[in-house]
Amino acid sequence: MASFCLLCCRSANKHKPWIETEYQGIVMENDNTVLLNPPLFALDKDAPLHYAGEICGFRVHNGPTGSSSVQFEAVVLDRSTGEGLVRSKEPLDCESQREHSFTIQAYDCGEGPDGANSKKSHKATVHVRVNDVNEFSPVFVERRYEASVPEGRLFDRIVRVEALDADCSPQYSQICFYDIITPSVPFVIDNDGNIKNTEPLDSKRQRVHTFWVTAFDCGKNRAQADAQVVITVKPSCKPGWIGWSKRVEYTPGSGSIPLFPSLHLETCEETVWNIQATVELQTGHIGKGCDRDSYSDRSVRRLCGAVRGEVDLLPPPSPAANWTSALPTLPSSDSSLVFSFNGSTHVAVVPDSVAAAVSGDHFTLQLWMRRGGINTQPPTNQARGNRREEETIVCSTVKNDDSFSHYSLSVHGCRLSLFYWPDVSAARPVKFLWKLEQVCDSEWHHLSLSVQFPSVTLYVDGVTFDPALIHDNGVIPNPAPRQRLVIGACWVVVDENMYVGGYRGLLSGVTVRPGSVEPHSVVECLYACREGLDFGDLETLGSGMKVHVNPSQSVLVLEGDDIESFNRAVQQVTYRNSLRFATPGVRPLKLTTSLRCFNEESCLTLRQLEGYLVVLQPDAPQISLSGVGPHLARPAPEFEGPRGVPLFPELRIVCSLSHAVNTAAQGMEGGALMSDAVAHTLDGCEVQPLGEELNPEREELLVDMDALRERGLEIINTTAYIAITGAESISVYEDVLRSVRYRLAKGSARFERRFRLSCSEMNGRYTSNELTLEVNFLHSLDSLYHPSHLLASQQQFLHPSHHSGELSGHTLPNPHRNSVVPGAATVIIMVCVGFLVVMVIMGVFRIRSIHRRGEGARGGSKEDSGQWDDSALTIIVNPMEVKI
Repeated sequence: MASFCLLCCRSANKHKPWIETEYQGIVMENDNTVLLNPPLFALDKDAPLHYAGEICGFRVHNGPTGSSSVQFEAVVLDRSTGEGLVRSKEPLDCESQREHSFTIQAYDCGEGPDGANSKKSHKATVHVRVNDVNEFSPVFVERRYEASVPEGRLFDRIVRVEALDADCSPQYSQICFYDIITPSVPFVIDNDGNIKNTEPLDSKRQRVHTFWVTAFDCGKNRAQADAQVVITVKPSCKPGWIGWSKRVEYTPGSGSIPLFPSLHLETCEETVWNIQATVELQTGHIGKGCDRDSYSDRSVRRLCGAVRGEVDLLPPPSPAANWTSALPTLPSSDSSLVFSFNGSTHVAVVPDSVAAAVSGDHFTLQLWMRRGGINTQPPTNQARGNRREEETIVCSTVKNDDSFSHYSLSVHGCRLSLFYWPDVSAARPVKFLWKLEQVCDSEWHHLSLSVQFPSVTLYVDGVTFDPALIHDNGVIPNPAPRQRLVIGACWVVVDENMYVGGYRGLLSGVTVRPGSVEPHSVVECLYACREGLDFGDLETLGSGMKVHVNPSQSVLVLEGDDIESFNRAVQQVTYRNSLRFATPGVRPLKLTTSLRCFNEESCLTLRQLEGYLVVLQPDAPQISLSGVGPHLARPAPEFEGPRGVPLFPELRIVCSLSHAVNTAAQGMEGGALMSDAVAHTLDGCEVQPLGEELNPEREELLVDMDALRERGLEIINTTAYIAITGAESISVYEDVLRSVRYRLAKGSARFERRFRLSCSEMNGRYTSNELTLEVNFLHSLDSLYHPSHLLASQQQFLHPSHHSGELSGHTLPNPHRNSVVPGAATVIIMVCVGFLVVMVIMGVFRIRSIHRRGEGARGGSKEDSGQWDDSALTIIVNPMEVKI
C-alpha cells in the first residue's frame, strides 16, 4: 500500500513552475538586495501537493554579456508561495558598471525529498540598475586660473572655471553651481563657471585681483579643493576705430574723395590674425538704386552706343501714344517716367502698328522694374513661392517671316520666367526659369533679356544669370496667330478681351529692339551707377590684403591679416560720382568690422559705425539763349516762299556755372558770383507759337529732317509746338534751331506772330531762359486795298495781340518808301483800316459818289465825313518815313 502511495505522489508532478518573463530591478551601491518589479514569485499548478507544488529554488544564468550572473544570486523565501529574492554576491560600483542583465529560472521540488523528476520554468530576463550614491566631490580641472582684461569696460565673460564630479548619475555628477568664497570682490560667477566683472576695473586702484572659487554638485557636495583665480587689469586702451568722421561732404564735380583719410584701427596689443571690414553705402533711395544719368532712357541708350531701332512700349502719354494715358504715373527723382500697375485694371495694350515694328524671333527686351510699388513689400507667402498666379510683365505674339511666335515674361514669387513658343501652330512651348532674389526684394532692378532662340541671355543689373530649361508639354491652348502685344498682363486664349496674370509693381523704360542682341558692354553702360565706392590705388595694396566690390559698387569689403597694411588700405577707400550735376542728398554710410584672434575668448568685438555722406547741391547751370532780337520783320512775300524765313538765324546758346567766390582775401566786402562757360549736353528744345495754335492750312514750321536723323535727334511736330529731343552738344542744337523756318501760304499773311523758344538738359532738370520772338509781316500800300487783305486786317483788328510799340528792335533789310511798318504807327494803321472797312460796308455806290466830289467839298461838315481824304494817307505814311 505504501509503495502504491509513493508511486502516486511521484506521478503527481505534472506542471512546470511559472514566473514572469521580464523583471526590472534596482540596487543601491551600499546594499546588495535587488528590488524587483514585479516581485519575484514562482507559481506551480501542482500546488498544494507536497514537493510537486512547492518551489525549491532559482537558478541565475549568464546575461547577454555573459558576465553578470556571477554577481547575483536568487534564493527562495517561501517554498509554498514561491516567493524569491535576488541579491548581489559582492558590492556593486555604479561608476564601473551601472546596469546589469541576466536570466533567472525557477524549479520545483519534484516528486519527493530527493527532488526527483523536478521541473523547471522558462527563463525570465532581469534588468538591474545600480543607483548612484553621492560618494565623490567635485574636483577643479585646474587649481589656478589667470586672465588679463583692459580697464574701464564691462565684460560678459572674463574667464571660465570648470570642475568635474566622478559620480555616475546626472544627479550627483553634475555641478549645480559655483561660488566665489572671497568676499567683497567686483566679480560674479554663474552656474556654468563664467566669471565677469560687476563694475569697470581700474588698474590704478588695483592692478591684480585674486580670489577663490568653489563648486557644488547637485547632491550639495563641495569641491575637495577650491580654485584660485587671478585677473590682471591692463592699463587704459580703447580698442576700435580712431578718426571716424560721422559726416562726410561731397561737392559735385570733385571726382573721387577719400571717405576715411585719417581712420585707423586700435587693437590694444591684442593679437589679431584676420581683419575684415565691410563698408556699405546706401543709395537705394536715390533714383533707381543709385545716381545715374538723368537723361531720358532713349538718350542714355544713344550715349551708351546701343544699336538703334528700339521701340518704346511705355512712352509718355501723347496723342500719338495714347495707350499709356490710362496708366497712373509716379514722380521720379531721376526725371524718368514711372508707370504703376495694380494687377487688375492697369493694362497697356500696344497698338498693332507699333507691335508690328518689333516682329521677329531675335529681339532684346529691356526694362526697369520694382515689385510691389511704393512702400510695399511682396507678400511673405508669395515670396516663399506659394502657388499664386503668375504676374505677367510683357505678353506678345510676334509675326515672323512665315509663322507666329509667342512669348511672355512673368514673375512668380522670387522666380522670373520666360515662356517662349517658337511656332504657335506647331512647336511646343519652352520655359526658361531663373530664381532671383532681386525679383522679390522690392527694389529697382534693370533687366535685359536677349532672345536669339534657342539661346536666351538674361542680365540683371548688368550681371549674367543662366536659366533652368523646362520643356512644357502640358495641355496648353495655342495662341491665335495674330500680332498682339500687352504690358502688365496677358490675354485669355479663349477670349482676347479678358486679361489674367496682372502685374503688381512699377515699370519704367520698357523697350524692345528686334534684331541682334545687345553687347554686354552696352548693357553694363545702361545699368552703370555713376556713384559708388571705389579703392584709390590697388598698387599700394599691401601683401595679404584683399578688396572686393559688388557690381553696384554699394558694398566694399577689405580683408587682411596685418593691422598696419589694413589701416593704409582703409584710408584708400573712396567715394566717386562722375555726374557733374549729382543728385543732392544724404547717403547713409556703415562700417562693420570683424576680428579673429588667437584667443577667441578675449577677442575684441567692435561695434558698427554709422555715418552719412552728404552730396551738396550742385551749382545749377545757366542755359542762356541769345542772339535773336525781340522782333523779326520781313516782307510778307518772303514768308510765302517755298523755304520760308528762318526764325533764329543768329541764335547763340551758352551754358555757364555760377559759383561763389571768396573776395575777402582780395580786400572786398561780401562775396561775388563768378560764371564759367562750360561745354554741356542739351537733351531738348521746344519752339511754341504763342496765342493761337498754327493753322496747317495757312502756316507751318519747317525743320531739316535729314539733319535731325543724321544727328540721331527726334522731333515732335504739332500745331501747338515743335519739340526736338535727344542728348547732343550745344553746337548741334544751335545748327538745328538756326534751320527752323516759318512759312506762310499765299495771301495768308498777318501783321504779327509770336514764338517762344526754350531748351533744357538732364531730362528737364535744368531749363534755359524763354526767348520770345515777335514776327512782323511787312505789307505794301497796294495790298491794303485788296478786299481779302481788308478782311484779314479786320480780323487782326478785332483780335489784337499784345506787343511792343517800339520799332528799334526790328530787322528791316531793303526798306521801301511805300512800305507800312508796324510798330509805333500800328494804332494809326488799325484806325485807318477800320475806317476803310466801314466804307466798304456802306456800299460801293457811296464810295463812287465820294470819289466824284470836288476839292471844295473836302472841308465840308461832319455829316460828309464819309468822303475820301488824302490827308489821311499823309498821316499814315509821313511818320513812318521819318522813323526810317
